[in-house]
Amino acid sequence: MEAMEVVSIARQTDRVTTYELIDAIFDDFVEFHGDRHYKDDKALVGGIARLGNMPVTVIGNQKGHDLEENITRNFGSPHPEGYRKSLRLMKQAEKFGRPIVTFVNTSGAYCGVEAENRGQGEAIARNLLEMSQLEVPVLSIIIGEGGSGGALALAAADEVWMMEFAVYSILSPEGFSSILWKDASRAKEAAEMMKVTAYDLRELGVIERIVPERNEHGWIPQEDILCNMRTEIETKLNELMNLPKEELIQSRYDRFRKF
Repeated sequence: MEAMEVVSIARQTDRVTTYELIDAIFDDFVEFHGDRHYKDDKALVGGIARLGNMPVTVIGNQKGHDLEENITRNFGSPHPEGYRKSLRLMKQAEKFGRPIVTFVNTSGAYCGVEAENRGQGEAIARNLLEMSQLEVPVLSIIIGEGGSGGALALAAADEVWMMEFAVYSILSPEGFSSILWKDASRAKEAAEMMKVTAYDLRELGVIERIVPERNEHGWIPQEDILCNMRTEIETKLNELMNLPKEELIQSRYDRFRKF
């Protein structure tokens, strides 16, 4: 399948959302709101839950299945208060020794003037700095679009996984072709050059695992995908929780330094 076809699938409004993943994978989810500075950002949701007997913090971009919900959720593009809310929850998780799972599905951080006025760049940079030093495991899963620093601000993790038809890139193929060739119509060509697909990124060592969405018989039922994800997430978090804090932080540092 061509890269631009994968981009189109990743952008579809019927992609599984963070709320749906939380409902299927975790138990007793309690959502928290607000960054304690400005307001609650509906593009980014998070709270605490249980995975088996393990308390966890879950954070993710929330898109909608229709236009009305997408407008409410700002199409999954957070403002600075969204990133500050996520950092508040991550630091809380560190305080209480809870591992963190993030679900990424955003074309990028919101680039409006009001977001810049409230410190969008600083909020993203602060997340990257703080996540690099967290003393609890962080697992990030790209479930749709993983765009630019807006995605990386939730994906500075010990491991990054991708759903098979998700994408992860520095910007959109349309944006890339507009900058490189001054021609957005060459997005298909740009997508191939950018290596945005899960298979490309696993080969490059940017991600550790692909969550399959198709097999030889066709599309895998969503309930089967989510059941497998629950098992794999629980196994990985238990493995990471057994590492000494110093080793965990050093391994995370080494992971990003190799790029």
